[in-house]
Amino acid sequence: MKKLIAAALAAVVLSTSAAFADARVQVGRLSCDVDGGVGFIIGSSKDMTCKFIRKGHKTEVYYGNIKKLGLDIGVTGNTRIEWLVFSASSTKVGKGSLKGTYVGGSAEASLGAGLGANWLIGGSKRGFALQPWSIQASTGVNLTWALSGLTLE
Repeated sequence: MKKLIAAALAAVVLSTSAAFADARVQVGRLSCDVDGGVGFIIGSSKDMTCKFIRKGHKTEVYYGNIKKLGLDIGVTGNTRIEWLVFSASSTKVGKGSLKGTYVGGSAEASLGAGLGANWLIGGSKRGFALQPWSIQASTGVNLTWALSGLTLE
């Protein structure tokens, strides 16, 4: 299982480097509130509501789901995740631009209060990256080291 996870993460990194051969440009911030839930040892699935905040534009609301496959043990309360959003300089950013699927990895730990990190890339035409390492704050008792998939609608 460890080799499978490592190989999948390597494939994600290698396949996304071409998408960001252009200079990356920060285009905003994505703030997500993730529902609490239970990690079922080999994975979890949690719903979320996100706000895409861009200077000089209306805030966009996205609904989504984050799934994790790998070590995911424990119970978490509601979690807040903050990402900086980057795009290739050639990618146009418009209403609904962040819709799509993102893949990458997650690591988190909590005992009462906790912290975590998520690395995800994808979206429309794989043109967006959610900050290589996000910051999240959570409550609960859990440990996660997993591949992650995030879908935004």
